[in-house]
Amino acid sequence: MEYFYSIQGEGVYAGQPAFFTRLGGCDVGCVWCDVKDSWDADKHPKKSIDFLLTEALKHPSRILILTGGEPAMYDLTLITEAFKKEGFRVHIETSGAYELVGNFDWVTFSPKKFKAPIASAAIQADELKVVVFNKSDIAWAEEHQKMVPDTCKLYLQPEWDKREVTEKIIFEYVLQHPNWFVSLQTHKYLGVD
Repeated sequence: MEYFYSIQGEGVYAGQPAFFTRLGGCDVGCVWCDVKDSWDADKHPKKSIDFLLTEALKHPSRILILTGGEPAMYDLTLITEAFKKEGFRVHIETSGAYELVGNFDWVTFSPKKFKAPIASAAIQADELKVVVFNKSDIAWAEEHQKMVPDTCKLYLQPEWDKREVTEKIIFEYVLQHPNWFVSLQTHKYLGVD
């Protein structure tokens, strides 16, 4: 769908520059999705791996973030191998609804209620990031914490349009559960996409 060089705004790597590749195609269907234009993969021109690698190498960061849409809908072996060969760390942001096929250095698992995640994706998670749209999403987060490794970093992230309400819910929860952290969409606070 698109590629760009920016700052990672969320989770463990928040604040670090990275080359983002947003893949078109998603059948998860989150009602609050902020990139609904990514859902239909056929609406976007295809780019070769060589093209994306050439674009990424124009920038100093050596982190590639594969996002979407839902990037795990695809076999990502070729793109992950090509970028790793050039010294990139390869990260993926996924709902966990599909098997992860590729060579990843970091897996951000962000399960959604609209399409259940699979256990094999959850056990590969380095980071669990749950978007909090309402108070019941805290229980959803706790259920998915049981699916990830003990070493997985745990994040609650307010849904952007409801952040004035959900930030308070998350704040109170994290004070009582210090194994969880707050993830804010830093890039949105800075006014960049």
